[in-house]
Amino acid sequence: MAEHKLFKILLGQGPRPSFKWMLFSWIGGFLGIFLIEQIGRFADLGDRASLFLIGSFGASAVLVYGAPQVPFSQPRNLIGGHCLSALIGVTVFLLLGDQGILSCPLAVALSIFAMQLTGTVHPPGGATALIAVIGGSAIHKLGYWYVLCPVGVGACIMVVVAMVVNNLSGEKARKYPHSQN
Repeated sequence: MAEHKLFKILLGQGPRPSFKWMLFSWIGGFLGIFLIEQIGRFADLGDRASLFLIGSFGASAVLVYGAPQVPFSQPRNLIGGHCLSALIGVTVFLLLGDQGILSCPLAVALSIFAMQLTGTVHPPGGATALIAVIGGSAIHKLGYWYVLCPVGVGACIMVVVAMVVNNLSGEKARKYPHSQN
């Protein structure tokens, strides 16, 4: 009997969003990532076009298109959290290199602290800082340009898509940016 209850808990019992909600989340996620990828191709960076698609943008897409009403999804958090974390990640890498024993945890921990200090907490920002340290030579060669492009440009694209898609849904709960009043 206890196994049955645990199984139900693991499967989730909460309410599911409406089909319309899920459809607009899908549209936003698709368009946001698609446009970031296309901007990378348009910039004609050759084999570096894929740098525009950093992994943390996938997590941001879940937040900004799937849960646009939460504080972590708001433009200030999305853009500020990513850019601040990228700046910290690049700085840690430039100072300490990719010594995972210290660089990785320091980049993430400092990003958490800075996002909390500035009121820009965006959980995928921790991954953005980590990518600056472990992203390999293509990311490392960008140096502080990583903060602007791909991070800043990609975050801004996601916000614009969120404003269009979420507001076109007509659902009050999807209004974006969401006022906390």
